[in-house]
Amino acid sequence: MTDRSDDKRLKATKELALYMAERLDAPFSLELWDGSLTPLGKSVEPGYKIVVRSAGTLGSLLRRPSMANLARHYALGNIDLQGADLITMIEKARARRVRFRGSELSKGYILKRALPLLLAFEDKADVQHRYAGEETGRDLSRRDEMKFIQFHYDVGNDFYQLFLDPEMQYSCAYFTDWNNSLEQAQRDKLEMICRKLRLKEGERFLDVGCGWGGLLCHAAKNYGVIGHGVTLSQAQHDFALEKVKRLGLEDKITIELRNYETLDGQYDKIASIGMYEHVGIANYPFYFSKLNSLLKDRGLLLNHGITRKAKKSARKFRRIRPENRLIRKYIFPGSELDHIGHSVESMEAQGFEIHDVEGWREHYALTCRHWHQRLIAREEEAVAQVGREKYRLWIAYLAGVSLGFQDGSIRIFQTLASKHKAKGGSGLPPTRADLYRP
Repeated sequence: MTDRSDDKRLKATKELALYMAERLDAPFSLELWDGSLTPLGKSVEPGYKIVVRSAGTLGSLLRRPSMANLARHYALGNIDLQGADLITMIEKARARRVRFRGSELSKGYILKRALPLLLAFEDKADVQHRYAGEETGRDLSRRDEMKFIQFHYDVGNDFYQLFLDPEMQYSCAYFTDWNNSLEQAQRDKLEMICRKLRLKEGERFLDVGCGWGGLLCHAAKNYGVIGHGVTLSQAQHDFALEKVKRLGLEDKITIELRNYETLDGQYDKIASIGMYEHVGIANYPFYFSKLNSLLKDRGLLLNHGITRKAKKSARKFRRIRPENRLIRKYIFPGSELDHIGHSVESMEAQGFEIHDVEGWREHYALTCRHWHQRLIAREEEAVAQVGREKYRLWIAYLAGVSLGFQDGSIRIFQTLASKHKAKGGSGLPPTRADLYRP
């Protein structure tokens, strides 16, 4: 009985695959749980295939065709891609102009053929690597910044070292040439941040959300600043302290495991690199007010962060898309992306004067592509460290973010601002020529 049922499901799946192939003309094949291959287009790339491990997987997706369910099956390994990475597979499909058009499909035909699959049930295993609390972060009374940060960053320094550059830069690189290595582009990013802030010998420099300490060390070694960094990640804090000690910079750099909200003192320059995505839009007034209070008058702030496109209404902008919800659930709990117009408005409302807003969208698309490829190249080590489920979630995350930046649905900007308390000039040079000197 079981064999006959499975035969019916295999037959139904192959018929549906052929039906879809005529309309999709995709460049890859479908491999089913019995090892059979069905081309999904007229000419497929050899070895490029989507693998489905069981009839129950298809039954689950037909009964609940959501992005969340697809992500669950991918994380659990019930669906796989072989022959190329996720970014390449999607680019191949786009080059062929593969597009799913529901209007071209006969719902009656699909329902009739899919009936054996609708009755196929699967093991109800769920993804174990997920944030246990309220992942959107919009309920401010339940928002726990340290838990959010530690869920993402304390996955382990060894894991991040598999795909980051030696400086452990986990933010957008700066490619002065698209053919530059990731290592070169990250060094150029650190240098550009220091130049935009016009760092000088002896200045007090604060790095909010300092990561693994790469920017602080670069600024202290090359510009002679007195740097202070804060992070909520224990793993980052310990790594950064060890790096400062190894480089002999203890007299120039201090690092604390501390929330930015509790900081005091005065600084000449502040960098917020990849930090304000974690803050939550509702917290922007306090965040930018706090940074403003920490700066001396005419001090500079460089806010470097990811944004989304603005929408025609605030209601539409606040809607959480399925892919955003998945990222908060599995990767970045509590994160929220603003649009650049509101971010600039929020900064000005707290006493900042805006001097430059520079988009780095395509730089981040390439950065994430490098990370994606480098992590795949270290798959065996990654799985040994964090498990296959978490590895697959990260692979999908990096691919999706890279494509999102490439397409423009997500963006990134560096915004340079100064504290403008007293009347008069900003004290900045008349041009940007100093940023691009040899």
